[in-house]
Amino acid sequence: MNLAALTIEHMYIVFIAILISVAVGIALGVIAYWVRIADKFILWTVEILQTIPSLALLAMLMILFGLGNVTMIVGLVLYALMPITRNTHTGLSDVSPFIKDAAKGMGMTRLQRLIKVELPLAFPLIFSGIKIALVNSLSIAVMGVLIGAGGLGYPIYRGIQTLNMKLILSGAIPVVLMALVFDFFMSKIERRLLRRA
Repeated sequence: MNLAALTIEHMYIVFIAILISVAVGIALGVIAYWVRIADKFILWTVEILQTIPSLALLAMLMILFGLGNVTMIVGLVLYALMPITRNTHTGLSDVSPFIKDAAKGMGMTRLQRLIKVELPLAFPLIFSGIKIALVNSLSIAVMGVLIGAGGLGYPIYRGIQTLNMKLILSGAIPVVLMALVFDFFMSKIERRLLRRA
């Protein structure tokens, strides 16, 4: 069992999922912010996805996508949408109306205001949502072993089956360390962004 290869595969699955989640989550947050009639539906949908037990969600996705990493990535994307979408919507909504009016008075279009003014000001809160999504995804990805996905869930699962604590820890410790490291460094970046804002 190559622990380094499993760690790389684990990170690969999580990072692919997070990249997709960031794109989709920010887009949904912007739509919820722009289209007031859709905001409750979008936010309610991503919150409902968050409440579905991970094993149940993965089982449903397995019917559609089969066994393997694709199913795990789709599951992680769905779980990561809530913090990113909600924080994007909240961050954009919290931008001062005076700043929005000033940008409008300068002749900026709605899209220009979003890209040049509102998203940069909302970014610290959006980044906070991305941090939460990433740290959560690192731990949820361990469940991938149950649907044929790779990653550090494999040594944990094999260790449980054989009552081998050393094998369990060989998978659990890297996951915990990765989560702590990413949380630490992303929290530092988040604080800097908040100070600049």
